[in-house]
Amino acid sequence: MPLLPGSLITRRTALTSATSLLAIPALGQTTCQYGMPDDHVKGPPVWLKLDQEELDAAYRQEVYQPLLDEIDSRIYSLSYDLRVRRGYPERAIYGDHPDEGMDIYRADRRQAPVFVFIHGGTWRYGNAGDSGFEAEMFMDRGAHFVVLDFSDVREANNDLNVLAGQVRRGVAWVVKNADSFGGDPDRVYIGGHSSGGHLAAVALTTNWTEFGLADDAVKGGLLMSGMYDMEPVRLSYRRNYIAFTDAMEEAMSPQRHIDRINAPLFVSYGTLETPEFIRQAKDFAAAVQAAGKSAQLVVGHNYFHQDMWETLGNPYGPNGRAAVEMMGL
Repeated sequence: MPLLPGSLITRRTALTSATSLLAIPALGQTTCQYGMPDDHVKGPPVWLKLDQEELDAAYRQEVYQPLLDEIDSRIYSLSYDLRVRRGYPERAIYGDHPDEGMDIYRADRRQAPVFVFIHGGTWRYGNAGDSGFEAEMFMDRGAHFVVLDFSDVREANNDLNVLAGQVRRGVAWVVKNADSFGGDPDRVYIGGHSSGGHLAAVALTTNWTEFGLADDAVKGGLLMSGMYDMEPVRLSYRRNYIAFTDAMEEAMSPQRHIDRINAPLFVSYGTLETPEFIRQAKDFAAAVQAAGKSAQLVVGHNYFHQDMWETLGNPYGPNGRAAVEMMGL
């Protein structure tokens, strides 16, 4: 109902106008299809109630994440922009392999806590340079931010144990050398997203005494949208590039080694993630709690997978808020 110049806007005319607007179809909007297609024909179950196609889709972010490439590009741009505005990070080497390095974003403070981030990318993609955008939030709150590099699993004999070993050595290097960049070795925390969340969880089951450190060398863990039981992953399409064995499945399933965890955890997921990533987070947090250990489940309502990663750089987002709380920033 159009209003003429000088017309008196009453409650009735406002409501009538609003009703008219709601009746007009939205222009230029199309339905964004994600998840399994409506015409999917159900096959025999492979894992729980999921058939093979459903299970494969549940471990493919592109099936459930709209605009995945665009969001990744935005995140990479944010990381580049941070380096331009705040300066490039220091580079440190934690091992002999060319992939075994890290970016260190220093806070303007001595004896500051340290957050070590393990990036995702299906164990195949990603690097420290593209994963630094979150550093600003930590630096502004007086914490150092470290991002590990590690190998592409396809270049490591398709063996997740190799990547887990690299992450463990990287974390141990940070604890032992924190003083060299102004960090507090008694306040080192770790976190990871997606496949990096998996590797962070594996690292949290480490016997740190084997690295010459205390059992509680890592003071807390933020596990974001990760995987904690490798059985369904092994049954999915990911077996095409990971050479799973029974021994690897056992060793790389943090949920089977909860007794080794010595740090309080925050375990997060977004409600718009794939059904398996949601289940993995819920089941792992519940198992840790059932073992009498500290695990807080963080739910990102109406967040997709990569969106959850992006919230680590936002102190008011699910993961950023959890990091601030975990580290007392």
